[in-house]
Amino acid sequence: MWRGSHVRPDDFSLPLVLRACAGSGSVELGNSIHGLCVKTGWAVSLFVASALIFMYVTFGNLFYARVLFDGMSKRDAVLWTAILAGYAQHGEPMLGLQVFREMVDVGVTLDGVVMVSLLLVCGQLGCLKHGKSVHGWCVRNCLVFELSLGNAIVDMYVKCAALAYAHRVFVEMTETDVFSWSSLILGYGLSGNVSISLALFDQMHMRGIKPNDVTFLGVLSACAHGGLVEEARSHFKMIKHYGLLAGFKHYSSMVDCLGRAGLLEEAERFIEEMPMEPDEAVLGAILAGCRIHNNVEVGERIAKKLIRLKPEKAGYYVLLSNMYASAGRYDEAEIIRDLMKEKNVSKVPGYSLIESKSSFPPSQNEDLDFLEI
Repeated sequence: MWRGSHVRPDDFSLPLVLRACAGSGSVELGNSIHGLCVKTGWAVSLFVASALIFMYVTFGNLFYARVLFDGMSKRDAVLWTAILAGYAQHGEPMLGLQVFREMVDVGVTLDGVVMVSLLLVCGQLGCLKHGKSVHGWCVRNCLVFELSLGNAIVDMYVKCAALAYAHRVFVEMTETDVFSWSSLILGYGLSGNVSISLALFDQMHMRGIKPNDVTFLGVLSACAHGGLVEEARSHFKMIKHYGLLAGFKHYSSMVDCLGRAGLLEEAERFIEEMPMEPDEAVLGAILAGCRIHNNVEVGERIAKKLIRLKPEKAGYYVLLSNMYASAGRYDEAEIIRDLMKEKNVSKVPGYSLIESKSSFPPSQNEDLDFLEI
């Protein structure tokens, strides 16, 4: 863009371009501008380096972001916050905690923006004790509970399965949006609190707040837990009505609802009509229903698809073998066992054949006492 121009790249124009690349998702152009920064010597500038780190964090390239971060002789609070947010937003909570520990050690001033990322980390790890500590710090330091911070606290409590705390914070918030409502709806839906989840959805609708994909995931999960097949069908159709695209998790929840109700042939037809190939979670949801209702015919077809999709997963071989055995088809059960030996697939002790659909992660055993801020 500077070719043929009298304007030379500097520590004012380069950060603007880098942030534009981040905002538009222009990875190749961003990489080229990074090369230009190095070539012109501006990569050592705090402003340019900060913009580079922000860009790579936005792209999800945390390795490059951290390399640049570690190579900087001077780091300000904005830079520390950016790298912490990157780890939090891209599912690297332990690395995020490591960065936060370093921030505390070097005396970086903590604020609401830092707390939002820290709450996200606590939620990802299921660390309720430490999430409460962060919440308490926010209250003690009289932080204004702006929308983003309030949403982060609600989201943390939901992910830690502390729905009473989440609901209390939600009620006390002076402003809410689709993310606030959707967090609660999803939390109640996944935990089987069907009536509360659906009531919240109705309240949200009456207030004129447009639902998002997370909202519908919560509602469909609630319908599955409550055996509300017609309601699930209706809400699944609503996804398209609101201009949204159903993802794998929506299909999985819908299939789970049909499977729990014993409508396994309908569930199988449903996945055949998907615009994309069903993933392991979608197929696994049908298989769970087949297991509950002893439907060997559908279960056999689905289990074979799962074995082709995930040939290293011993659980699917074992489940298919057990289904054959329970139906008196012992020769076929033995064939599956022999296939496991042939492919050198062994069952992991204590491994669940059908993975839990809960999004609540278990608490970590790591020492996180430094979070008692």
